[in-house]
Amino acid sequence: MAIDWKTIDPQHPALSAIPVVLRNAARLDQFARGQTLYHQGDKPRFILFVLRGELRLLRRSAGGEEIILQRSRGGFIAEASLDARHYHCDVVAADDGALLAFPRKAFADALQNDAAFNRAWITLLASEVRRQRARAERLCLNSAAERILHYLETEGDNGIVTLSMSRKAWAAELGLSHESLYRTLRRMQDEGIVQIDGATLCPGK
Repeated sequence: MAIDWKTIDPQHPALSAIPVVLRNAARLDQFARGQTLYHQGDKPRFILFVLRGELRLLRRSAGGEEIILQRSRGGFIAEASLDARHYHCDVVAADDGALLAFPRKAFADALQNDAAFNRAWITLLASEVRRQRARAERLCLNSAAERILHYLETEGDNGIVTLSMSRKAWAAELGLSHESLYRTLRRMQDEGIVQIDGATLCPGK
């Protein structure tokens, strides 16, 4: 499937530093909800960038429960697979969507040969580390309200967040049941702690 970079680039600024040689090597793939793209132990062959939909890195506990280590709804996922011999998690689709698959060797060669791309990749990885640290910190908070306010503070623009996911998906991101999220949001809005306008949330005044 042909890749329309003129359409993709404005929607995904993280791809702007991708050099031409790597763009030419990329392929566009579709995925379906519930599909397992890779299993734990598989050898990584591509670096994945989610264009649409959601991919998750999953492990399963001894009791069979799913543990979500990373989710992407518009960005790279499983970045560590660039240097890994095998996947340490399953890569599973939470929604229908599309991705760019960059051959791993071509990606590594581009990083070695293109200084600007190398710097952009390091910056992106640093940003992802900060985001994952904030998520880990958020999941350690006890109450649903604390997690919601923490999300607005760390993920928002001056505390304002416009959700790009469903409320149910956001509840999973916060480590909450969707019933708990809805109930807490209703209470926080009634008490003036948050303001909600459709998909946009911000702290109350």
